[in-house]
Order: sequence, then C-alpha cells, then structure tokens
Amino acid sequence: MADSTFDIVSKVDPMEGENALHQAQKEVAQRYDFKNVGASIEQSGDKVLIKANSEERAKAILEVYEAKLIKRGISLRSLDAGEPFASGKEYRIETSLKAGIDSENAKKINKIIRDEAPKSVKSQIQGDELRVSSKSRDDLQETMALLKGKDLDVALQFVNFR
Repeated sequence: MADSTFDIVSKVDPMEGENALHQAQKEVAQRYDFKNVGASIEQSGDKVLIKANSEERAKAILEVYEAKLIKRGISLRSLDAGEPFASGKEYRIETSLKAGIDSENAKKINKIIRDEAPKSVKSQIQGDELRVSSKSRDDLQETMALLKGKDLDVALQFVNFR
C-alpha cells in the first residue's frame, strides 16, 4: 500500500488580502476620527503602506486593517507589520503578507514532527513547504492536530491530503 501524504504550507489568498485592504480603505475614508489628518492605507508593490499625522493614528489604522484581515479569514501570523517611523511630518507603518514557510520555521516544524509525532510519520522540506508522509492516515491526522496545537510563528494550512 502506498504512503498517505499531505503538505504543510503557509499561503494567503491574494484576493482576500486585497479585499481586506479595500475594506480598510473604505473604513478609514469614512471614519470621523481619521478625517483631515492625512490618514491613508494603500498598496505599494507587494507592501501595504499606512500613513497618518501621529503614531497613535497610524496604529489605529493598522488595527482597522488587522480586523479586516481577521474577518476575511487571514491569520495575523501572516501579517508582517513594521514599527511606526517618522517620515517628514507624518508617521508610516510598512506591512506585508508573508507567504511560504522560511527555512528556520520549516526546521522547527520538522523537529516537532520528529520528536512528538507518531514514529511512522516522516517529513521533508520542499522549498517553502513541507511534505509529511506515513502509512497510516490516522497518524497523519494526529500530526495535524499536534501542529495546530503548537504556537508557531507562521500560519499553517494542510493541503493535498491523499
């Protein structure tokens, strides 16, 4: 019998990210506390740039954006938000959505699977994702539950379960 497998990935649907950005832009444009203060949130390349006239307002816009991401089903672990920094008379925050599992986190996940998952489960790193295989589907499901329970730095999705 062939091994059963699944892939561990960390991806964000680009359309959902775009929808969250548009919703945040609408709310920033409509809210009274953001009127006439130079508050904006916009896409520049693959980054999202937040601008406001004070650090507190920039953080408030970031909170609006985070709320919209959560509503669209995107984990905040996928959001890479920088610290507010002054640029002329305004404060800016650069954010981006992370895609893929970096090698450091892939090694952590691999070690968790090796140490705590059932012994029949094997995993290997393939670029920015991991392939997990085992003869037993039950062991694979147990491994998924184990990884969901861990507090990792990346948002994980389990795909291609065969």
